[in-house]
Amino acid sequence: MGWPEKTNNNPTISERVKKAMQNLGLTDYEVRAYLPLIQMGPLTASELSSIAEIPYSKIYEVLGSLEEKGWIEVGSGRPAKYYAKSPVTAVETMKLKLEEKLQQNGDIIISELMPIFENRWAKEKPDIWILRGEQNILAKLKELIANCERELLLAAPSLPKEVLHTLLPFFITIKGKNGRIQIMLTPDVDQQILKKLIEVAEVRVREHMFGCGAIRDLKEVMIIFAAENGKRPAIAIWSEHISLAKFARDYFDYLWNSAYTIKKFKVSNE
Repeated sequence: MGWPEKTNNNPTISERVKKAMQNLGLTDYEVRAYLPLIQMGPLTASELSSIAEIPYSKIYEVLGSLEEKGWIEVGSGRPAKYYAKSPVTAVETMKLKLEEKLQQNGDIIISELMPIFENRWAKEKPDIWILRGEQNILAKLKELIANCERELLLAAPSLPKEVLHTLLPFFITIKGKNGRIQIMLTPDVDQQILKKLIEVAEVRVREHMFGCGAIRDLKEVMIIFAAENGKRPAIAIWSEHISLAKFARDYFDYLWNSAYTIKKFKVSNE
């Protein structure tokens, strides 16, 4: 016997619905077993086997799987009859099971494969990155400074006042960790910003500097080259190469030692 004939109480089920159920993880046999139950009401395993054209040798396995997945329940009579659960209940139950399965399997995948990926990435990633665009450059600079634990060296001849202002909270955090901050600026730095900087950092002033740079904890270095107008960053080099960070530190120290201390400049009290 095939699918029941269409009546007012037994509407035809579209292929779209059947496909959607299969997409949720139901097998063809499971779809064929569930649909007659919502069309016709409770049925025995023998009746379902005949109506849904599922081999009798497979029907109990199919019904057991549907019950486990939350789509049907079995009555207590003899012979036992099987009842369709509400599609809403069935879908929500399966959704919870799929989410739990995704979480469990995702945790296994991440815990075992991430160390392998990270180890390979550490070997294969470029030593030096080129950054373009003001927003990308400033975002990376903020990230570098935010990650600082012990020492931050910053040469900032061309960073705008508003940028230095946004960096102040990071400087305060570093100081709170008993970290050391050394900042080199040009004489035309905004006096109000200067007043705030000298509260959290050692500040020196130098007439000429080539570009802007930052070094954190001798682990990470960033060199920013200004655009033609000299006021906005155009391109930057970023690296976690320790040797490059050490070279940049040596160059920073050379400039620092020949720069003026902040005492050479009067800070406005206005």
